[in-house]
Amino acid sequence: MTTTITLRHGDITTASTDVIVNAANNEFWMGAGVAGAIKAAGGDVVEKEAMAKGPVTPGEAVATTAGALRFNYVIHGAVMGQSLTTTAELIRKTTLSSLQLAEQLKQQSVALPAFGTGIGGFPIAAAARNIYLGIEAFLPTAVSVSTIEIWLYTAELFREFDRVLLKRRPTASKLDRPDSNLAK
Repeated sequence: MTTTITLRHGDITTASTDVIVNAANNEFWMGAGVAGAIKAAGGDVVEKEAMAKGPVTPGEAVATTAGALRFNYVIHGAVMGQSLTTTAELIRKTTLSSLQLAEQLKQQSVALPAFGTGIGGFPIAAAARNIYLGIEAFLPTAVSVSTIEIWLYTAELFREFDRVLLKRRPTASKLDRPDSNLAK
């Protein structure tokens, strides 16, 4: 199976994927950043459903409906605990668990956020490397998921992720320029 990985610049709530992933804390209350944008667009129901499924161990993911958003699901990846900080390991684990949950839900396309780079305060280049490592770990098991989009809200995030992914591509993958598509 071929899985395409694409970098996108903009608001993740405007993605045209089956699923979007929220960069969440382990109790799933939704404040600012990606979570705030999803709650604002999807409504309080998204937060209420997510909180009813928490708390979880950081690195795990749960799925809810998308409220007023057009997606089949919102996957909430617990990339941080209540300290609101994260680590390289949590970014990798959360990326992997979010993609595995999308696979279990038989979804074809997933929009991922830049885990850890906002409220989590993690360095952009290190976050990009660890998100990609999580994706790499997932790819051999992909059956349903054929499209992964990484949504980057700022131009700085997009440039840094693009730079890191150019260096990280595995030999089994191909980076198509100029649209930053990475296909396995």
